[in-house]
Amino acid sequence: MTAEQIENAVAAGMPQAVEDLKRLVAIPSVAFPGHPAEPVLAAAEAVEELLRSAGLPHVRRFPIEGSFPAVYGEAPAPPGAPTVLLYAHYDVQPAGDPALWRTPPFEPTLIDGGLHGRGAADDKSGVIAHVAALRAFQGRFPVGVKVLIEGQEEYAGGHLEAFIEANPELARADAFVVADTGNPRVGDPAVTTSLRGFGAFTIEVRTLKEAVHSGQFGGAAPDALAALLRMLASLHDDNGDIRVPGLPRGAFLGAGPSEEEFRATAGVLDGVSLVGSGSIADRLWSSYAITVTGIDAPSVANAVNAVQPVARARVTVRVPPAGDPKKAIDDVIDHLRRVTPWGAKASVDDVVLGSGFLAIPGGSARTALNHAMERAYGRPPRDIGAGGGIPLVATLTRLFPAAEVLLFGAEDDGAAIHAPNERVNLEELRRTATSEALFLAEYGTAASGR
Repeated sequence: MTAEQIENAVAAGMPQAVEDLKRLVAIPSVAFPGHPAEPVLAAAEAVEELLRSAGLPHVRRFPIEGSFPAVYGEAPAPPGAPTVLLYAHYDVQPAGDPALWRTPPFEPTLIDGGLHGRGAADDKSGVIAHVAALRAFQGRFPVGVKVLIEGQEEYAGGHLEAFIEANPELARADAFVVADTGNPRVGDPAVTTSLRGFGAFTIEVRTLKEAVHSGQFGGAAPDALAALLRMLASLHDDNGDIRVPGLPRGAFLGAGPSEEEFRATAGVLDGVSLVGSGSIADRLWSSYAITVTGIDAPSVANAVNAVQPVARARVTVRVPPAGDPKKAIDDVIDHLRRVTPWGAKASVDDVVLGSGFLAIPGGSARTALNHAMERAYGRPPRDIGAGGGIPLVATLTRLFPAAEVLLFGAEDDGAAIHAPNERVNLEELRRTATSEALFLAEYGTAASGR
């Protein structure tokens, strides 16, 4: 197929792709503990049907121990052609407070060229981008194709990584396309060349056998919530820089967003300062970041006049690409233990870890992707980093060090992933699918010499 034929085929298939994305977004596939399993399994079944519709002759679901099934499809490579593995995930973040959504999170809604709903961008857009790109070839693929769609990426359980470690031949490929990132802005093509690693843990602080009346005991009885808040506040200085020893600032060798662009994208309120030091790119892509993502304590609505005996917090740590997540988590935990006040009893559990990623420059796959994105967007892509992590990427790079890893997708910085009012721009989705299809065609031709 010519490049023009590929572009036309993707464009012609977009109405169906949008309908498929709507059906997928309508499934509340939250793979977090405490959420029902049935919708997650329903999403896996829907993804299996989508991969079959893309012309893959072999599609099946693999049970993943302790997790939800991975959906896998493959088609053999033409003689002399390379094999490309396409990755995305079908699980989504919890919707959170529905009052913060302008449209219901699991009722996909079209507004001004964007499809709104939880998972519309992260990462059901990645699933559909793969499907739309593959459909353009009508089953006659220019490369060997493997597709791996995960079912519990957002919870960072690490179960798929263990499965791939035990079954490496399923994932063996010459290049990996990970459609779980995106561009800084709609229409601004970029390839993500670094990912921060990840660590998280839950810390619990206990001070009393049970809650006691704040009038009768307050002022002498140690409050577990007050102790926890003091500990968490010690993680940063007044400027917002990390105070934990062993977690230095890093530097990103490239351009990042301006402060004005970042403030607008992040929705920082007027008069509120950004935190930390260094460039925005340094802070987002090459430095450690510590965030308290949840606290277990009585809610304001259910508050009673009592001194609290126990309080818990979930703490996440983003780690520079070359950093060691385990060491970073250990450093943070050691710091919190050192600053625990009043002899309170602190314990830690539910630790999860994920390594970062730094791309090796050059390579025939990246060259083909540069050409594909330049045609799809009208200008060549630039290199960017990503502050988030994708656990599987580190596993793939360790198992297959000679393979190229390409990270791009339809999740622009304004897509509000992990937040209320998530959306994917449908034109960005089309360009992403077009880029992928053009890449597969050029990479297959260049690598095989056809």
